[in-house]
Amino acid sequence: MQAQTDYNGKTVLVAGAGRSGLAAARFLIDRGARVILTDSKDRSALDAAIAGLVESTGDSGALELELGGHRPRSFERCDLAVVSPGVPLALAEFELCRKAGIPIIAEIELAFRHIEGRIIGITGSNGKTTTTTLVSELLSGAGMRGFAAGNIGIPLTGLVPDSTPEDFYAVELSSFQLEGIDLFRPWIGSILNLTPDHLNRYRGYEDYVAAKRRIFMNQKPTDFAVLNADDPGTASLVAELKSTPVTFSRLKAVRYGAFVRRDRIVYRDPGGETDLFPAASIKLKGSHNLENTLAACAMAILAGAPPESLEDSVRKFTGVEHRIEYVAEIDGVQYFNDSKATNVDAAIKSVESFPGNILMIAGGQDKGGDFSLLKHPVRQRVKRLVLIGEAADTIRRALGKDVETSGAGTMQEAVTLCRQYAQPGDIVLLAPACASFDMFRDYEHRGRVFKDAVRMEQQ
Repeated sequence: MQAQTDYNGKTVLVAGAGRSGLAAARFLIDRGARVILTDSKDRSALDAAIAGLVESTGDSGALELELGGHRPRSFERCDLAVVSPGVPLALAEFELCRKAGIPIIAEIELAFRHIEGRIIGITGSNGKTTTTTLVSELLSGAGMRGFAAGNIGIPLTGLVPDSTPEDFYAVELSSFQLEGIDLFRPWIGSILNLTPDHLNRYRGYEDYVAAKRRIFMNQKPTDFAVLNADDPGTASLVAELKSTPVTFSRLKAVRYGAFVRRDRIVYRDPGGETDLFPAASIKLKGSHNLENTLAACAMAILAGAPPESLEDSVRKFTGVEHRIEYVAEIDGVQYFNDSKATNVDAAIKSVESFPGNILMIAGGQDKGGDFSLLKHPVRQRVKRLVLIGEAADTIRRALGKDVETSGAGTMQEAVTLCRQYAQPGDIVLLAPACASFDMFRDYEHRGRVFKDAVRMEQQ
């Protein structure tokens, strides 16, 4: 347990009624707080999500809903403000909290102040969900109490009540969550990679990187920082760490960490080298997933998992939903769902996971990415680009000279177009390179709609 706070009789404003906000609200109410839950969405859009919380609080007065917009007065009269990841700290109303001296913290910070057990914090531009899930699987496979939480869809606050000192929490962290930390200190922290992302929310790439680097700000020499030695942006951080650096590389041997040698995964620490398993044991597609596996193995060993226990879990791990997820084969054409490819770099990695003959569905809400970076992989491997969403015209201008393009108004139309153009041996790949919020609730909703559309084509 990291710290204790008495919420009894306090008024806490929770901004954002998504999963994290609802978990925080429930946690605080259970500890005697009066919660003001505020969201820009109106009641009709949130009714299903908040129904359980509203029913459990009843007429107790412990929950006050402010939906359909934020009321400035509430930001001035609370004792604490807790922020969901989807709510920017640049929101004008938070300035009222700052002027009044009211603390503003992320939901992940709230959880950290109360949770028992050790935190393994994982961030980066891409690969967070896969690596976080694999770390928890490696720990569980070793007979340890390993759990996945955070931006992966399971709020860490919701796991606090049942936490024990023996627990290990692999926590996926977005830059948005890290903006709102204060005391948060992972025993093991990792930045997997750094590429431009969320530039629609930051003034520039440097601000985005600065938010990611906050994962290490409270670490001490007894903590560990796991970094990608092949990524210049993360490798350069080693010199500024207070914690012990541990690296991973698919290209070269490292002094302390995990790497590939002659198609085998090797781990080296001050005690010597351990041959772990053949790289062929990794079932996930793409060189980026080799990096994710190296990072996960390094973190699992640091947490105490016996090296000999890792191979079985790695062999069994076939990935997570919406990350280059195999959906179906229709008339000799395979369909893959990589809805989590929400930025340009992730889409590049997705395309490079296949040798070619790809019909790629891309588009959505532009996050300020440079779509021209897709030119080379698209030219080499994509035979047709089917574009959806707000960014369709922007992507067409960037890539239309390099590949045949088609437009679609819905996901079903996009999948139907792909089926019409595809030939046996081709790949239909959803790799949007964009956020989903123009047409869908989130990337998970987008991925499910894609899978439903594929199933419709099977009928």
